[in-house]
Amino acid sequence: MEVNNNSLNKNKVLFYISCIFDYAEKLNMNYKDTYIYLKKNKGIQYLIENYDIEHTLSKEDTLEALSYISNNNGDII
Repeated sequence: MEVNNNSLNKNKVLFYISCIFDYAEKLNMNYKDTYIYLKKNKGIQYLIENYDIEHTLSKEDTLEALSYISNNNGDII
């Protein structure tokens, strides 16, 4: 089975966006501020580096991991 790299990248981007939106809703923040917060506190980096694992977990587990990573790398919300 041949995997199209463009569709794989698209799936990753959609996963990252979904995580940002879900995290924003969890914290009752707007999407832009949530992205800035996660970028500043290594949440985005964490998602990128751990995509292979994180995209197989539940949304709740991923959001919990984002909270842990972000809280340990900067501001606590």
